Amino acid sequence: MNLQESGEMYLETILVLSKKMNAVRSIDICTEMGFSKPSISRAMHLLKDGGYIEIDESGFITFTDLGREIAEKIYERHTVLTAMFKAIGVDEETASEDACRIEHVISDKTFEAVKRHMKEHKM
Repeated sequence: MNLQESGEMYLETILVLSKKMNAVRSIDICTEMGFSKPSISRAMHLLKDGGYIEIDESGFITFTDLGREIAEKIYERHTVLTAMFKAIGVDEETASEDACRIEHVISDKTFEAVKRHMKEHKM
């Protein structure tokens, strides 16, 4: 199943929140992303139906293996691209915003080249 950019953003947000707190619920995602409860609820049900997350009876969200894999891939792209942009003189906020847009469309081949370049040049 091909996940849309918005789904990738939700998975990345769940991953980031799970690094900060023990358990993630829809309300935490609402607060983090600034979206309405109905929007988040709908998105979570789509992610659950797609096999990316599980939601227990208390509303706690956990990743399936597939969901975690995608979330970590997107998060890595975000952090590496942000670091690269900062290394070439872009301010933190702009670097992060641009990385957020690019992380969803950059090819695996190009991203691997970026990582290799950064490693070779100790960026």
